[in-house]
Amino acid sequence: MKRPKVGVGIIVRNDNKVLVGKRKAKHGNLTWGFPGGHLEFMESIEACVVRELLEETSIKVKNIHFAALTNDFFKNPQKHYITIYMVCDYEQGDVKNVEPEKSEEWHWFAWKDLPRPLFLPIENLLAQKYDPFQE
Repeated sequence: MKRPKVGVGIIVRNDNKVLVGKRKAKHGNLTWGFPGGHLEFMESIEACVVRELLEETSIKVKNIHFAALTNDFFKNPQKHYITIYMVCDYEQGDVKNVEPEKSEEWHWFAWKDLPRPLFLPIENLLAQKYDPFQE
């Protein structure tokens, strides 16, 4: 039986900007997305945030909390994800592209100036009118 997978999208805030990377993967290739990944078995969502950020960018964050949830249907290849968005604040470290096979680059963007094209789950998040600076 097919079931949705659980993804975690991490919205890192820093000086009125958020961290966004250009994806290099079969899933969402060449779209812009937040750091994140799959929630591992028996892993807390907060631990997933810390792990994924260290694996992908080498930065540390604080004030991790729930932001939103999206139900994402991908057509090609056909996939179904529930994406849990967590928001947090940058704490320390230089942003590094630790996994160059998965991301081309990382940059800070104003929320209203996110680059395009965006990864489908982020498009779905924006359709909800979510704004990490209006909490």
